[in-house]
Amino acid sequence: MAWFTDRHFFLLAVMVYGLSAVYSVFLWRLGFRKDDHVNYYLLLTAFALHTVAMFKRGFSLDQCPVNNLYEATTFFAWAFVAAYLIVGLLPRLRFLGAFASPVLFAIGVFALMPALDPPRGPKPEFSGALLSFHAATILLAYGAFGLGAVAAVMFLTQQHDLKFHKLRAVLSLLPPIQRLESITGWLVLAGFVFFTVGLGAGHFLPRRENTNYWQDPKVMWSVFMWAVYLALLVLRWVRVPSNRGFAVSIIAAFVFLLLTFWGTNLLSPLHHP
Repeated sequence: MAWFTDRHFFLLAVMVYGLSAVYSVFLWRLGFRKDDHVNYYLLLTAFALHTVAMFKRGFSLDQCPVNNLYEATTFFAWAFVAAYLIVGLLPRLRFLGAFASPVLFAIGVFALMPALDPPRGPKPEFSGALLSFHAATILLAYGAFGLGAVAAVMFLTQQHDLKFHKLRAVLSLLPPIQRLESITGWLVLAGFVFFTVGLGAGHFLPRRENTNYWQDPKVMWSVFMWAVYLALLVLRWVRVPSNRGFAVSIIAAFVFLLLTFWGTNLLSPLHHP
């Protein structure tokens, strides 16, 4: 099994994510609360393979594997599915897997592009424990934001049904609209707390001389995203936007995060040495 590298394990995980995404199509037709435990176990299996891949890469480097785009992307996806598996322990929230699995499959396929994992040069200097804590909290925040966006999509779907297809909404197996709105808010709040802790921890990481943590492009982007989610939470607390406006904003913020995450990582001397 020595020839079975971390990329092989990750490829197997992506294949199971793809199987889960296909099965999710049937959940759409059958109703999200029927047989959703099968999808949960599929994602749990993929998560186990994904975790093995992460550990094999980490042990080979003797540090947290977040040093190029492949490693950052796989860690991002790992945090996303970890957040879902925790939330999915509650049967009423397990339906989120039907929306999370296609996202995970797409991220996994992207991560497998060879150009994202070039041959390694000299190892960057990190303090292992603190770096791992910093990376884990930031990426768990991304996972919570992603699940919040999934819940927001479900909220908008249910709201549309209530407005234009009242009978369909009554017969729907989707969770009640009030619960979806509440889930979205709590997931975003949890992500914001993780994000705050992660940004603070990053300040204490050792780095080369003449480098300012807060002037790094990735850090400035992270502070901007932190401010965006803070503003959304404050506006929700004072009830300025409508529930629909809040849901649309959460989806837009996460889409922007996905579209800019890899670019800012490339521009960052600290995150892409």
